[in-house]
Amino acid sequence: MNKLITSSTDEKTDEIDEILQDAENIILASNGDTKKHIRNKGLIIFAIVIAILAILLLAFSTVFALININSNKIMNGVFIQGIDVSGLTTDEAKEKVSNIVNKHLACKIVVKHDDFEGVFMPEQLGVTFDADSVINRSYTVGRDGNIFENNYSILNCLLNNYNISTNINFDDEFLSSVISEINKLLPDKVVNPDYYIDDDNNLIITAGKDGVIVDEQEFKKELSKLLNDFDNDEPTLVAPVKNAVANKIDLDEIYKNIYKAPVDASYTVDPYVVYPSSNGVDFKISLDEAKEMLKTEQDEYSIPLKTLYPNVTTNQIGNEAFPDMLSSFSTSYTSSGYNRSTNIELAAKKLDGYVLMPGETASYNQIVGQRTKTAGFKEGAAYSNGKVVQEVGGGICQVSSTLYNAVLYANLEIVERYNHGFAPSYVKPGLDATVSWGGPDFKFKNNRDYPIRIRTNTSGKKVRIYIYGLKTDNDYKVVLDAQYVSSVPFTTTYQKDSSLASGQSKVIQSGSNGCKTVTYKYLYDKNGTLVSSECLSRDTYNPHNKIIAVGY
Repeated sequence: MNKLITSSTDEKTDEIDEILQDAENIILASNGDTKKHIRNKGLIIFAIVIAILAILLLAFSTVFALININSNKIMNGVFIQGIDVSGLTTDEAKEKVSNIVNKHLACKIVVKHDDFEGVFMPEQLGVTFDADSVINRSYTVGRDGNIFENNYSILNCLLNNYNISTNINFDDEFLSSVISEINKLLPDKVVNPDYYIDDDNNLIITAGKDGVIVDEQEFKKELSKLLNDFDNDEPTLVAPVKNAVANKIDLDEIYKNIYKAPVDASYTVDPYVVYPSSNGVDFKISLDEAKEMLKTEQDEYSIPLKTLYPNVTTNQIGNEAFPDMLSSFSTSYTSSGYNRSTNIELAAKKLDGYVLMPGETASYNQIVGQRTKTAGFKEGAAYSNGKVVQEVGGGICQVSSTLYNAVLYANLEIVERYNHGFAPSYVKPGLDATVSWGGPDFKFKNNRDYPIRIRTNTSGKKVRIYIYGLKTDNDYKVVLDAQYVSSVPFTTTYQKDSSLASGQSKVIQSGSNGCKTVTYKYLYDKNGTLVSSECLSRDTYNPHNKIIAVGY
């Protein structure tokens, strides 16, 4: 009986425990759902807040972007190499930047090295500045991305500023030329061996000397900084230099440059071509002897040279190379004495055969040479200070005047010509050409496309000058007109003469008037049509004043 009661009690106890456990489970489950619900609700609220902020940000960005994208001005806070271009249109920015850059590039650049100071202008370097490119870059700030990127760029410019670097470029070749000039002026410059030929036909070789040269790469870097620093109104560059060793004397190379073989003159007639002669040059001593000389250390070496002459000079080539007579002119010297006649004939002989190549200029003084007794010239009548005197070479002006007319009729170019102080008797005034060694000269240029040759003849006491060459279809007939303009009256001067009695007088020099002339040259074509007229000269010839000696 007791056993039955106990069993029944245990069963009830188990049932109660199960009921309590189920209640606990229900309570626990209920608590979990409540927490989960609370957590989900918080997430929803957070998401709503974020969405609202995003919508507001998007709206703000859109409005901000629309405001700026419709503006034609550069964003605030944008600088070009430190130049503020905020709020400017591209044209305004270009004008502002260009003015500052141009002013900067107008400043001289001073280069210093020790005691040396040199100056050059940026324009010498061929500087270039692409204003359009840098202005376009500044304008695209805040415009070249999406809305968020553009707005970020705009805000960043406002808060931190945005600087666009410029790039002023220069021509490397021009810079190298400037550096080369600076290297020549440095006080401690490197000096390489050099050479020249002196007036005595000696080759002078100067030894080299070690020194410094400008470091070109470093110079470029420093120069680039200066050119792009617009705040520097007085740009100064301390020249970066480096040590340099002078070259050794290369005698073989010098000899190669100095030596020249003589060239004989030659010509062809189909077509007509003249190949002029030229002198050569060589060491007067052997190359080995010259090298031996250089073994002694010296600052300067002198090597004698010799001239190598061609077998056939240009003046010696055949007359068939000059088939056409271009002009001729003659004057008479029948009244001249022996000495004056000798001078005329000698000067004419020196002209005979002379060849002038196209583009070359001939000098009468150089062709005839200095008039000395050693050269065969004699004392002849000449004018000096208004008087007739005896002078070595007197009379050669008649040859130069005859040549002047022949040159005019050949329509060659006159380079230098002077009239006499007194009117000559052998040509019309206005058609003469006076010469004097160390003084007035007569020069003319071969302005034709083919060489010319001068031929002379003095038979019968007449000096004849001919100019030969090759005629062309463009040749003209030349007419010269020396016109008398006015007279220059002579005056009478008196000189005391102790050899004359008081009241006596004697005419020492008769008086004659001078004159003024104007000379024209006319050119006519083959049909006789006037092509051109030219005033060659306006000349004044002094009078021969009358001189009377009086006794006292």
